Amino acid sequence: MNTSDLILLNFNEVRRRSIKLWASIPQDKLHWRPDDKAMSCIEMIRHVLESEYYYHQAIKNKGSIPVFESPFEKQLFSTVDAELMFAEPFRNQFIETIKSFSDEDLENIKIDRSDVGYIRNLGDMLLRIAYHESVHTGQLLDYLRTAKVKIPKIWD
Repeated sequence: MNTSDLILLNFNEVRRRSIKLWASIPQDKLHWRPDDKAMSCIEMIRHVLESEYYYHQAIKNKGSIPVFESPFEKQLFSTVDAELMFAEPFRNQFIETIKSFSDEDLENIKIDRSDVGYIRNLGDMLLRIAYHESVHTGQLLDYLRTAKVKIPKIWD
């Protein structure tokens, strides 16, 4: 297994576990939030999916996108399945982009996000993207526990 294969394995495992969690959220809890300032469950799912799209654009740009126009912005969905179906072509494009990188690319391509405090090599950036989704999966686990929703076993 080369480095890109391991990064892809990580992305696929993170998403598989996220979907397992997302799919377990009862419809009547999708708009639940722990407080007025927090994202709701469905907003957090949208945030994860939209962020992946943004990060893909930033990787292609080799840095932050000063004026970001999101295809997610005008979409209003009421189910997890609808969110996933809309995001699927963007996810597939992102995965294909990752597959195109060599080990040298992962080390030598720099992603300049100095506007938010960092410049990282591509491999590091890809791992950060997967970590971002993992953090939000943990947040949603806490949301569901707080809302007294049965938690699926995502640690299989």
